[in-house]
Amino acid sequence: MSDVDYTSRHKAMLKAVAQGRGQLVGGLRPNLAVDGLWCDFTATNDLVLGGLVRSAGSTAVLTTTGAAVLHQLTA
Repeated sequence: MSDVDYTSRHKAMLKAVAQGRGQLVGGLRPNLAVDGLWCDFTATNDLVLGGLVRSAGSTAVLTTTGAAVLHQLTA
């Protein structure tokens, strides 16, 4: 899937996005906020550039790949 070793931080961010609590702000390298608090920029880049998270307006949503990775991390 990716060369990234996903951490518990990535997992928590993916779970929050899946729950509809994330907002993406910015352009090519956006910032992710969960519940109004900024997330780790490097982990956000891993998720966005890895194709796991995308924006739907200002809301962050999981891609199909993101949902699969989250499922794998929580199994």
